[in-house]
Amino acid sequence: MENNNTRTLSPRDGKNLSLWQKGPFRLESTTDIFAEGTLYDALIVGGGITGLTTALLLQKQGRQCLLAEAYSIGYGTTGGTTAHLNTFFDTPYNTIESDFGEDGAKLVAQSGKEAFAIIEGLVQEYAINCDFELKPGYLYAENNAEAKLLDDILHSTKKAGVDCDYAQTNGIRVPFKKSVILPNQGQFHPLKYIYRLAEEFVNSGGVIMENTFIRDANFEDGVHTIKSDNATIKAKNLVYATHMPPGITVLNFKAAPYRSYVIGARLADENAYPDCLSYDTKDPYHYFRTHVIDGVKYLVLGGEDHKTAHGDPEESFKALEDYLHQYYEVAEISFKWSSQYYSSADGLPYIGLLPTGNNTYAGSGYNGNGMMFGTIAGKIISDMICGVQSPYESIYSPSRIKPVAGFVEYVKENADVAYRFIADRFSADDIESLKELEPGDGTIVKHNGHKLAVYKDAEGKVTALNPVCTHTKCIVHFNRTEQSWDCPCHGGRFDLEGKVVTGPPTIDLQKVNL
Repeated sequence: MENNNTRTLSPRDGKNLSLWQKGPFRLESTTDIFAEGTLYDALIVGGGITGLTTALLLQKQGRQCLLAEAYSIGYGTTGGTTAHLNTFFDTPYNTIESDFGEDGAKLVAQSGKEAFAIIEGLVQEYAINCDFELKPGYLYAENNAEAKLLDDILHSTKKAGVDCDYAQTNGIRVPFKKSVILPNQGQFHPLKYIYRLAEEFVNSGGVIMENTFIRDANFEDGVHTIKSDNATIKAKNLVYATHMPPGITVLNFKAAPYRSYVIGARLADENAYPDCLSYDTKDPYHYFRTHVIDGVKYLVLGGEDHKTAHGDPEESFKALEDYLHQYYEVAEISFKWSSQYYSSADGLPYIGLLPTGNNTYAGSGYNGNGMMFGTIAGKIISDMICGVQSPYESIYSPSRIKPVAGFVEYVKENADVAYRFIADRFSADDIESLKELEPGDGTIVKHNGHKLAVYKDAEGKVTALNPVCTHTKCIVHFNRTEQSWDCPCHGGRFDLEGKVVTGPPTIDLQKVNL
């Protein structure tokens, strides 16, 4: 290809720079070889780890695939992850065993091991220089209640088939009561990894179209007709590797959006950086690791999660910084960013054929384990499309009904959505004057009897939008740290001009002339 695109900074879905964005990142554009009317075996929507793993595995099996990314490769959650590679998950094995049985817990553990093996295998096969390293993982307790929970987790994790044992350290400078070690966990640079997957996908005959936002899809006579702003694409199979498929689907009511916060810090003591992955057992929990970028070490600390548009991002960052300063002497906070993920009603992801059928697949509800579940999603979906029975097809099926495991969370999430429909429209605390709005800030105000989403830039220019999310009509909230309008119901996000940044909405917010 002659049209090479080299980025020195990979964009992402928020204002804050993540540790991974500094390039150069090279992607060979293949838009020029796309021809309308071509019937692809699969269209994969989304250029993160799920989409690129699915696309590459399909292409390697002789399928002709096209990957469409609304913005650029790694723009979404993969560009904002902390890139932990684990064979244990945010939903611990004792919970999985309780809800899905011993065999279910063993199956989940097997899928984690296979995901890890797929990543390690692709790194070796393509000699990917993505800082892939094996590290010990530690899970630790700070009080008696957490220690009892840790005992249960250790027992169930061993029973599921994952190697673990008690340890005399937790690998970091946080005091602890009890600790468990899980050997041979891992970490890598997520953008270096997926850009190489993209390169190999193209080398094997795949087509990538960036800046291609999918607006509509219809299925008739075994063929999907998918429309973006600049193309019409036809495919036998459609894969939404976007966390949430566009529009209103059953997944909107079975998975809830969360934001997680991350700090990349340089420490005053060179010997203080952990050489491991470490996690506490609090709720919300904290997680540590170290990564070297351009010869500089950074302590990566994440946590302080909350539902999207329900908490205060500035308070979450402050809590994370305070937590870091409590245990480490910090030379500099070099990076601060947040990222979005979805948590399922019963703790396990939804991967596979959507209940509507029609050869439409998706992966969602990864919780904080996107690198692992995104990878195994690529294997499950590619196997299903190729007619290969996946051992994980049933346990991760989006069609599963688990009333015992999922009913309470299901009701809680949807009761919250119902509350937002009412409370956001009849709040008594609306700000009446734009004079109160600081530069660089946004809020919901009343103007001539109507609610508006307004943002004031550094020069005092005000941009006004209709605040009603175009997905299910909830009212958006302003995210000051990432400079976006976020929906508290299903996680749709919009930029300052109202353009969709993160689905499931497919229609931008309407601009309003003041």
